[in-house]
Amino acid sequence: MLRSNTRPDYLLWFSRIFVGVLFIFSGLVKANDPLGFAYKLEEYFEVFHTTFLNDYAVALSISICALEIILGVALLVGYRALQISWGLLLLIVFFTFLTFWSAAFDVVKTCGCFGDAIPLTPWQSFSKDLILLTLILVIFYKRKMINPITKSHRSMHILIAVAVLFSFGFGLFTYNYLPVVDFLPYNIGANLPNNMRTPSSAPKDEYVITYQLKNRKSGDTQQMTDKEYLKTEIWKDDNWAIIGEPENKLVKKGYEPKIRDLMITDSQGTNYTSEIIENPYYNLIIVAYNLDNANEKGIGDLNAIARNSAENYNIRTVLLTSNTKESTDQYIKKHKLIMETFNADAVPLKSMVRSNPGLLLLKNGVVINKWHFHTLPSYEELESKYFRDSNLK
Repeated sequence: MLRSNTRPDYLLWFSRIFVGVLFIFSGLVKANDPLGFAYKLEEYFEVFHTTFLNDYAVALSISICALEIILGVALLVGYRALQISWGLLLLIVFFTFLTFWSAAFDVVKTCGCFGDAIPLTPWQSFSKDLILLTLILVIFYKRKMINPITKSHRSMHILIAVAVLFSFGFGLFTYNYLPVVDFLPYNIGANLPNNMRTPSSAPKDEYVITYQLKNRKSGDTQQMTDKEYLKTEIWKDDNWAIIGEPENKLVKKGYEPKIRDLMITDSQGTNYTSEIIENPYYNLIIVAYNLDNANEKGIGDLNAIARNSAENYNIRTVLLTSNTKESTDQYIKKHKLIMETFNADAVPLKSMVRSNPGLLLLKNGVVINKWHFHTLPSYEELESKYFRDSNLK
């Protein structure tokens, strides 16, 4: 009697577990901050001249994150292996093309594959996708050998339904509130002045200067770095001359502060960054990177908070926006805003709080708390929890 070979296919199981877990992790990390991933999608839309998709960036962001999670779960439990294998293959081919294009043409500096949790360069992301592509090809080739973890169709359908509901629900939750885990440098507890400084002992950028040399007599040419140029003392030989402009190439990146691009100015261009973020007392920072699209109810609620805070505790409230002075003035007049208004670039404002508008409570440069406009505290809550014991009254 012949004995069937029941030995498991270890390569297939490794590929399933590795790809499934990585897809779930990637989807969860991005779904934690779907608005941040939407901003990254807009960068790609700009590169490929498809900016008409910007209006759908958030919906696409939530859907892509959910799709990654669902595919990962389905692969692990063996649900509809034939269709899931095709889906994985098509998705990884698309991602591999995208990351290669970004790396080869240096059009998007970070891929956004793992959000802000694990920033990857385009070449690192392309390498990651090549590994995934290899493993997914194994899965695709052996797709008929993948069996579901249970023979109960009802149980499998329930598992996938839960994955679908969770995937979309988690993305919608974090979009309408704030990321569950904030990986940005403006997270609660962050010291903003420290995040903007570069320590004196921090490593600097390292460059290599390359010279093109030509021998006046023989016409021979050679290429030499600045260190080689000095070491060989070829500069003492009058027959050799530098031709063209030296090439200055970055070979090792030095220390970069977490916050590099925040500059808060008034309408005259005066820099108020330090004055605002280093205020030793409680101060409220309202962030509305685009007033044209800001939630009007949220703005109204924030205006009421600003008025009560100023009248009762002399709390300073500032509004940061990237709008022009003209449009900002019109908006202030229309909504009767009482807070001071300053200008900053949209990029850091989008990072400060994933909400338009959003609110940060700062004290001595530290982010004490932050809120989405859907979860704004009442003035009474701010007073009882923070202001009453601040000795500002």
